[in-house]
Amino acid sequence: MHKKLLFLILILAASGVVRAQDPSFSQFYGNPLYLNPALTGSKICPRLTLNYRNQWPKLAGTFVTYAASYDQYVQALSGGVGVMVMSENMADGAMTSNGVSGLYSFRMELAKKLTLNAGFQGSYMQNKLNWDKFIFEDQYLNSTGGGLPATQESPPDRLTVSMVDFSAGMLIGYNERSYAGIAVHHMTQPDNSYYSNGDSKLDMKITAHAGALIGLNGLNRSVEVEDLSFSPNIMYQQQGEFHQLNAGMYLNMYPMVLGGWFRHNFENPDAVILLIGVMAQKMKVGFSYDYTISNLTNATGGAYELSLTYQFDCREKTFKQKAIKCPRF
Repeated sequence: MHKKLLFLILILAASGVVRAQDPSFSQFYGNPLYLNPALTGSKICPRLTLNYRNQWPKLAGTFVTYAASYDQYVQALSGGVGVMVMSENMADGAMTSNGVSGLYSFRMELAKKLTLNAGFQGSYMQNKLNWDKFIFEDQYLNSTGGGLPATQESPPDRLTVSMVDFSAGMLIGYNERSYAGIAVHHMTQPDNSYYSNGDSKLDMKITAHAGALIGLNGLNRSVEVEDLSFSPNIMYQQQGEFHQLNAGMYLNMYPMVLGGWFRHNFENPDAVILLIGVMAQKMKVGFSYDYTISNLTNATGGAYELSLTYQFDCREKTFKQKAIKCPRF
């Protein structure tokens, strides 16, 4: 299975016409800067977020994604600033991708209870092929049983591809607990081909998301972290020919959070996602599992994610702005 997966990745990576697809996090609000640059500084006080995703863990060559980000609101800039790093390891290092981003989100009060965030992101990304990890058909055909001989296949023109990329997003928050946003990533569609004469642009990714935080202890009360509440959410994402819809909700029972979503790729149902989390005033830890219901079945092991968020205290005691209470995972 490992060798088959490596060969499949070679086909996907080396082709001059195949389009790349960004990793998708099931806990999309657990990685807020990745979801939408406009969420930078949305919690006002400094925030540190760590994420880990392992997709298809039953395969020998799994897909693992890491992310880390830091953001906070800066009064002098009237907005939030942040930095994010991402790393992907595909098929035991056959392909790797690393990137670093700087983010800024301008915040404006449109009305007493209505807030607009406009976010911008600049990124530097680097993709690499580890040619020695790939196994080709001619190696099997010419094998004499004493190990695989060297391949006659020629490597692509370049084994490392570097890109500069730009993204933007907007977010509207009402009464601190309902929100809707849209983000556009890879606006310049940089060249992602390993061949100098290839045509493999990084497709633009469009994300739309919305939801609300609803307290069960009275509709007129402000919803605090300790309150019993639920949060319905929806997210639509499209990149090239790929598109998906996530719909579900969180149930907050301090200090526990339970969540469930259905992910649909339009051509077929994809997965049922379950989440359990533990939260405190400053720290939140979440674990989610994707149970595959598509034709791929769950024989691959689905996917699981871990998220950790630490909310630091604000250095300044008072801010005119208040945090937008998006979901915590």
